[in-house]
Formats: sequence, structure tokens, C-alpha cells
Amino acid sequence: MASVPMPIGGASPAHAHDHEDGELSHIEWRVRALESLLIEKGYVDPAALDAIVETYETRIGPRNGARVVARSWADPDFRRWLNEDATGAIQSLGYSGRQGEHMTAVENTAEVHNLIVCTLCSCYPWPVLGLPPVWYKSAPYRSRAVIDPRAVLTEFGVRLPASTKIRVWDSTAEVRYLVVPMRPGGTDGWSEERLAALVTRDSMIGAGLAKDPASLAGAPAA
Repeated sequence: MASVPMPIGGASPAHAHDHEDGELSHIEWRVRALESLLIEKGYVDPAALDAIVETYETRIGPRNGARVVARSWADPDFRRWLNEDATGAIQSLGYSGRQGEHMTAVENTAEVHNLIVCTLCSCYPWPVLGLPPVWYKSAPYRSRAVIDPRAVLTEFGVRLPASTKIRVWDSTAEVRYLVVPMRPGGTDGWSEERLAALVTRDSMIGAGLAKDPASLAGAPAA
């Protein structure tokens, strides 16, 4: 198995919850034990928990943000709207709610790469990205992303040319950011659905890039 960098808070940036052979981490065991205890004592309804998980996995999460990015790649008018009024553009696709009221979109280009952090706590655009990853909330990421963003990006596997400027945006209760990663080459004529499959959660935080189109070689044609 290829080695994966573990720079921020001891968790792999792209796979913070992946484990070989289905093994659970110590924290996951504790969470499951606590969940079982709460259910046993009648404090928590299992069906309610399942509904919450399903909501964040299918209705509120990175899939939503990926659709926003894909629309901006495919539709110049939507791209302009997203740049001018991200909140309105995102809401037009049905994604709104708590922590998504004041959105700003920032585009990556060959000249500028954007990285999002929340230095005070963990402000995060839930409606388009779901729950924040553990590393995003960690103190090391929150401080190092500001102090030495290029080194942090390198640890995430993002190696940018020295000429590329890195711009760090600090989320607050008043504004939250969505990074629009650069559209990969060779995707002209792709459907929005297929484009969305190239967009990762980390790429919308700026801690990653869009997937290589070759990774979707088995996907249906546009």
C-alpha cells in the first residue's frame, strides 16, 4: 500500500477515516461504544441517527459542492453569478441552510491557489461540504496554514510551481468560502455529472486538486 502523508493532527488529509482490513481506530471504537450505550438507555433513537447520517452523506455534503463547481465549469453565466453572489448562486441549486448563509467563491488559477482555514474555530460551509474533516479543525492546521501554507499543501500532496501565489482565506461566522478548483484539461464537452465526479472535498477547501480525468476512464461518456 502506498504511503500517505499524515501531516495535520495525525490524520491522513484525504482519507482520515480509512483503515486497512476494515479495522476501526481507537476513537471509532469509543464512538461506537458510546452510541450503543446511549441507544441502550433510550437516550438516542437509532432511526434518528441513521437519518442524520444519511442527510449529511447524501443531502448535505461534498456532493453538493461538487455540483456547484461542475456547474461553474460548464456554464459561464453561472460562473459569473457564483463569483458575484455565491450565496445566491448556490441557493439556486437548492443548497442552503445553517453555516451556508454567507458564501464567497474563490477560483484557483495557474497564477493563484486558494486555501481555506478557520483560525479561531472551525467555521465551515456545511450545506456544500458537509461536516468538516478532523484535520480542518486541528490546531496544527489552523496555525500552519497561515504561517506556511506552501509546506502544508506539500504535505497534502499538492506541489505547486514556485511562481503560483498561495492565498489563504480565513472563514468566520460572517463569511465562509468555497474554492473552485481548476478544471482539468481534456474535459471539453463533459456533462456536469461527469465533471462533478472530478471534484473532491479537499479540492474545494484548497487542500487538494481536482481528480485526473484519466481516473474516470471507466465512467460513461458524456
